[in-house]
Amino acid sequence: MANAILSQVSRNLNNILLGSILVIGSGIAGALAGLAVSFNDLPDVRILKNYTPAETSYFYDINGELIARLHGDVNREVVPLSRISPNLKRSILAIEDAYFYSHSGINPAGIARATLVNLRSRETLEGGSTLTQQLVKNLFLSSERSLNRKVAEAVLAMRIEQVFTKDQILEMYLNQVYWGQNTNGAETAAQNYFNKSAADLNLAEAAMLAGVVQAPSIFNPLDNYKIAKSRQRLVLARMEELGWATPEEIKAARAMPIRLGEGISYQASQVPYVTQAVSAELVEKFGKDIVLKGGLRVQTTIDLKLQRIAEQTTNQGHRDLQNYGANAKQIALVAIDPKTGFVKAMVGGVGAYEQNQYNRAVQSKRQIGSSFKPFVFYSAFATGDFTPNSSIDDSPISFPDGNEIYKPRNYDNTFMGNISIRQAVAISRNIPAIRLGQYVGIKKVISDCRKMGIMSPLDPVVSLPLGSADLTVLETAGAYATFANGGYKNKITLIARVTDSTGKVLLDNSPKPTLVLKPYAVAETTDVLRGVITSGTGTQAILSGGRPVAGKTGTTSDFRDAWFVGYVPQLATAIWIGNDDYSQMSNGVTGGVYVAPIWRNFMEKALAGVPIENFPNPGEIATKK
Repeated sequence: MANAILSQVSRNLNNILLGSILVIGSGIAGALAGLAVSFNDLPDVRILKNYTPAETSYFYDINGELIARLHGDVNREVVPLSRISPNLKRSILAIEDAYFYSHSGINPAGIARATLVNLRSRETLEGGSTLTQQLVKNLFLSSERSLNRKVAEAVLAMRIEQVFTKDQILEMYLNQVYWGQNTNGAETAAQNYFNKSAADLNLAEAAMLAGVVQAPSIFNPLDNYKIAKSRQRLVLARMEELGWATPEEIKAARAMPIRLGEGISYQASQVPYVTQAVSAELVEKFGKDIVLKGGLRVQTTIDLKLQRIAEQTTNQGHRDLQNYGANAKQIALVAIDPKTGFVKAMVGGVGAYEQNQYNRAVQSKRQIGSSFKPFVFYSAFATGDFTPNSSIDDSPISFPDGNEIYKPRNYDNTFMGNISIRQAVAISRNIPAIRLGQYVGIKKVISDCRKMGIMSPLDPVVSLPLGSADLTVLETAGAYATFANGGYKNKITLIARVTDSTGKVLLDNSPKPTLVLKPYAVAETTDVLRGVITSGTGTQAILSGGRPVAGKTGTTSDFRDAWFVGYVPQLATAIWIGNDDYSQMSNGVTGGVYVAPIWRNFMEKALAGVPIENFPNPGEIATKK
């Protein structure tokens, strides 16, 4: 009897307290409505109609496989309300604002109920602020705890309710809210914690996620699973109390095993050197803010299958170089589809990217050595005065060089007299290249290089034909790709297409080949470069099945750089080896002996299953001049 009396007294006190709070709350609401008129300096909530929250950009390979996420301080993917599970919507409303659809921005009655619920349970089962107030605080206001800030929050909440529908407000909230682990918005949180879309969350997962919002750093399941599980039970209990789920559904959700994801927030790029280069290209086009906050969807040109082959090949090549005592600590590789200009694979270096982010494929400019000679021979053939079988004098020659005399020499310090250009190219004689450079004119050679996409500085000096220029691996591969494509130049790019998060196309790099070289001269250049492979310095690059290959070795006289650059009609690849500090490799480390085998290993695997394609016949093209 005594217990019954005490229980009745408790209920009466609760009712009196609730009634008092409701009366006071109604008065507060009226006062706020009046105050709203005087808060003219508050932000205009109508700007949210055009508001675009910061959103993560996504990079994909050419086949649509995700390779990286890129964002600034905010990691978020914005989705419409229709792509968020009803389970999550109900769970969030149950624990944060059960009367969301019945209040007008502020809810004094809700504050009263939340106070009583929390007092009874001695835990925070329900928040006092409405979702609209929380949205206002996140978007417009500081976290300062003051009466002025709370009043401003309430006023702005009521204004938002006048401008937007409830569903619009809920959608903004679910995309804006922070869920811990550097995740903002429901979609990113679902991907981070459960490795699935927000649309696919079941009741158990949704209730756990809803329980995180109040204290994300403490309640998230990846950092504190036991606490997150406890929070999940509170959310489910509240849903059962509200009648938003049946007892059977609640029981099933409580018992359901939770399969956590591995966390995507701090996930590194699958291909960091590629991501770095793509980001640089995007920043140049759109600016840093758009790249980090604009929610771009970037289809790169990279083929992850070829990329993995390139990485495995260069890593093995690096190990081989160490075993051979070559003293070459770094390798860079770029492979390009000549028909599109698309970079299919890029290796910026070997070793841990986290320890050294220097991308040697695009940031490092190194002397190219004899790999420059094909540009000179092309210019000579383009005059129409030379063919591969023309004779060229390989004998001593000298030029004034200030107060001294420049006397170029061949690699072996010998001279062969009159030889064919074909032979001069195959065994990489220096004097013939110098003579042809003088005949054509160094400025003409430079002009032809520009047509092929070489933009690095090229000094018009006598020694330029021997590769005194410093070029990147990317632009070298791109220039050779123009040879591989018969003189047609495509823009060399790592980006195929860019859209925003709604699918609007922002950039389309569909190939637009332009004829920049004379096809007959290109065919003749390719013809002599085939001799390099079949009987010259590049025999280590011969591919199986009789596949036609054209290419050129390159080695600097001081053994600081070694190259092999070669192509088939479907793929052009440049590989460089050397040291970042420009220290010498071991004597005798040449492109033909040490780099060509790495090139061959990559190309054999990259071209597996690709039909053999022949180069154009120079004789047939020559008749069409």
